[in-house]
Amino acid sequence: MQNKKKIAFPVIVEIDEDNVLIVSCPMFKGCHSYGKTIDEALRNLTEVIELCIEESNETIDTTNQYLGMREINIELTNKNQPAYA
Repeated sequence: MQNKKKIAFPVIVEIDEDNVLIVSCPMFKGCHSYGKTIDEALRNLTEVIELCIEESNETIDTTNQYLGMREINIELTNKNQPAYA
């Protein structure tokens, strides 16, 4: 019998212009998926993470605990906008 361990992975959730949920796991390069609902998107991402783990030769760091993400709103001035003639 295998000894299984649950590992928490960070997930970024975004929504596109068509209201499709885009989910990404920043621990793996190119680890993205999508779905019409959050449950569907997370199920799809779980499969992608499992594939990333299988293909990765790196040891997964389980010492850090994922706490969450925050969003920062920054007001940009016109100088940051591209200038067109």
